[in-house]
Amino acid sequence: MKGPRASAPATVNQLLLNLWFYSSFLLLSSVVIPALTFAVAVSRPLSQIRGVMRRFRMAIQLYGRMVIRLPWPWIKVRLENPGRVYGPGPYIFVCNHRSSSDPFLMGALPPMECVQVVNVWPFRIPVLGFFARMAGYLNINVMGAESFFREAENLLNQGVSIIFFPEGTRSGSRDMGTFHGAAFRLFLESGVPIVPVCIAGNERVPPKGSLLLEPGTVRLRILPPVLLAGLEDWSPFQLKNHVRDMIQKELNTMEAVT
Repeated sequence: MKGPRASAPATVNQLLLNLWFYSSFLLLSSVVIPALTFAVAVSRPLSQIRGVMRRFRMAIQLYGRMVIRLPWPWIKVRLENPGRVYGPGPYIFVCNHRSSSDPFLMGALPPMECVQVVNVWPFRIPVLGFFARMAGYLNINVMGAESFFREAENLLNQGVSIIFFPEGTRSGSRDMGTFHGAAFRLFLESGVPIVPVCIAGNERVPPKGSLLLEPGTVRLRILPPVLLAGLEDWSPFQLKNHVRDMIQKELNTMEAVT
């Protein structure tokens, strides 16, 4: 596996990419975020809270999908095997985590109501942190285990899928860290299928410790769902290593030709 590359001077092409992306990102956000706020504020008196939350989460996914399309053609995002996600869910998505752009890349998944399990720092981002809290994004470190699993199961019972990055923090390279067990304990308790998602080509979009994006192709490959039948007696430890091995093996295959 390859570690982080040494930093190199930015090329003209890279500078054009970043100038275009960040200016477009600011323009898009200045339009979409107020529109989203207005839509939620208007619909709240007219709908039950469940309907409002559903529209709100779908709007966040749409916003992510728009953001990841901004840097085209410098950065192309491809979703592979989307047909392996059948119907609206719910699912427990388990993804490897290389870059701070990964939460936005979740906008490439088939349209469905989702929340993400995130670290503390996304909640501290102005405006976006507010929307993450409003959408019901989860943080086990802040909530505590008991509250986390209670809320997570409640979301799954409502048909809301949950996205995990079980490494806990981005690796910044092609190396994958160890997995934490929360997603796999939730799988055992709820019976909701795990859908592994392999993300490749994003370790420089942007590199860890930098905001400068580099041109390339980012691929998200959906693997076959992991079902509870036959795994009831497995421990979260066995499951997390099994799913991690599935993702690692597929990443090796994906990157053998990149």
